[in-house]
Amino acid sequence: MGRRRLRQLVDALGRSAEHFNKREVECLIRLFDTLVAESGSRSAAGGLGRSMFRDALHSAFGMTDDMMMDRVFHTFDRDNDSCISVVEWVEGLSVFLRGTLEERIKYCFEVYDLNGDGYISREEMFQMLKNSLLKQPSEEDPDEGIKDLVDIALKKMDYDHDGKLSFMDFEKTVRDEILLLEAFGPCLPDIKSIMAFEQKTFQDTRRL
Repeated sequence: MGRRRLRQLVDALGRSAEHFNKREVECLIRLFDTLVAESGSRSAAGGLGRSMFRDALHSAFGMTDDMMMDRVFHTFDRDNDSCISVVEWVEGLSVFLRGTLEERIKYCFEVYDLNGDGYISREEMFQMLKNSLLKQPSEEDPDEGIKDLVDIALKKMDYDHDGKLSFMDFEKTVRDEILLLEAFGPCLPDIKSIMAFEQKTFQDTRRL
């Protein structure tokens, strides 16, 4: 990337990815370029494809849940072209690493709203909980236990009693009980991973 183009990009992203300063934005752009170069995928057209993005989530943040990593990819991929552009990368990481509570609530809701209809349905909850809980085989019928968990979640979170979670339901629940932010599966990095990633990525102090 030419210096002029880099400067323009850093200026633009310095405004839209408001949780990063310009130097941090430049570091993230350099990391993005490195990841794209490493992927060697010409089909990605200068962006990160799904598998390279998942590799990055796994190595940087220890994420291992395939379904959740796919959902994080989908949430970063704003234009749905199956490729993360440099702008989507920096703006996505702004929320992923340093988002306000409001931004993280919106982000998690979007991750959990599997079909994008603006609600987290009973079926979607079942699918996600089954995915994140069924790591060990058990004697009992696991589906029954998961149905019970869905019932408990709805009882606690479904304020308007319509059998599904709207954004308002989800937001109210999380504001009352922050631990329920990732109720349906791990989709945000933990503080230790964030600090390690930032330390490694932002140690490059070269100026623009």
